[in-house]
Amino acid sequence: MTGPLAGMRVIELAHIMSGPVCGMMLADMGADVIKVEKTPDGDDSRRFAPVLECGESASFMIVNRNKRGIGINLKTEGGRAVLARLLKDADVVTENYRGGTMEKFGLGYEELRKLNPGLIYCCISGFGRTGPYADKGGFDLIAQGMSGLMSMTGEEGRPPIKAGSPVADINAGILAALGIAAAYAEKLRTGLGQVVDTSLFEAGLQQMYWPAANYFGNGTILPKMGSANSTSTPYQAFRSRDGWINIGAANQANYQRLVEVLEMPELATDARFVTNQNRMANRDALVALLTERLQTRTTDEWMALFDVAGLPAGPVLEIPDALSHPQALARDMIVETEHPAAGTVKGIGLPIRFSNGKSEACLPAPMLGQHTRDVLMEIGYSAEEVDALVRANAVLASAVAAGAEA
Repeated sequence: MTGPLAGMRVIELAHIMSGPVCGMMLADMGADVIKVEKTPDGDDSRRFAPVLECGESASFMIVNRNKRGIGINLKTEGGRAVLARLLKDADVVTENYRGGTMEKFGLGYEELRKLNPGLIYCCISGFGRTGPYADKGGFDLIAQGMSGLMSMTGEEGRPPIKAGSPVADINAGILAALGIAAAYAEKLRTGLGQVVDTSLFEAGLQQMYWPAANYFGNGTILPKMGSANSTSTPYQAFRSRDGWINIGAANQANYQRLVEVLEMPELATDARFVTNQNRMANRDALVALLTERLQTRTTDEWMALFDVAGLPAGPVLEIPDALSHPQALARDMIVETEHPAAGTVKGIGLPIRFSNGKSEACLPAPMLGQHTRDVLMEIGYSAEEVDALVRANAVLASAVAAGAEA
């Protein structure tokens, strides 16, 4: 692997979404990420829809690129010994078990720091490792609800609704990767590791900057506004003749550009809409007038005019169009790997660019136990010792890996 984190070794015990997102980001930036899966079934997301004809889960594969995979049975003494040896020289371990799980295996942070003082121990949980909810499990849905996100998402008068994507899960993974990178920078100075602790709840709360600003500032609780904005208007999705278009006329200059392109100069002088404050007070009337005009042309026709005028705007794309958009392709946001069972697999690329060169997606998500033999022999086990661990059900080494090695 190449990239700014080349040389970092990460042992990923985390599963499903938040932890694997963290690990994939680190791996995409060059870290050697070894994904440890439970046996005999592996990461629970291996059974998430859609499961392809080859038996592999697309949900698993899209967040586990660029990792090597091994299978360990932590319920066995041999399996715990293997993990301890892996962690002895690792830089980072990530886990998203409930609090106390690693301690039951004798592999909590206090024990591991004795084994490896430089180990960065990253735990991602529902609510964090402290506070009254420290022992409570959590999922993205729960975090979105308790963080306030669901209370302000959707249309006014409608039931609570979560974001279509698991934003708390994904953001928790990003926060964990950021925390690990910061802890690693300190480790390079001091040689010492530490605990990095984040949660889905906090990842949801972090999305609440504007709502919190209103509440802390003057006690205002923002209502549901659909795609509209609480600070300025027009700044929302509008119907066109053939679909939807987002228009960001959030300041006076852009509002002036909008009414000029729409050939509605009267909206620039109408007392109801002269300033943003006026427009906010009369938002419904303004939106009705703009919508009537915008429905006279297609989204592409309006976009051509808005682009010439320099007005921030964009079409509301369906998923296939977003994933094939020229800008997404130009930014390498769609990557491909060759999977031993699934063939060519597409995924979402690393959304960060480095001037010293990009990291490349070169490894597909691992098959369960695919790299067990390679990794164990790297840390000092002989081929005979690995065979013995397999026979003792302490580790799982896949037939795919054995066949490839042969």
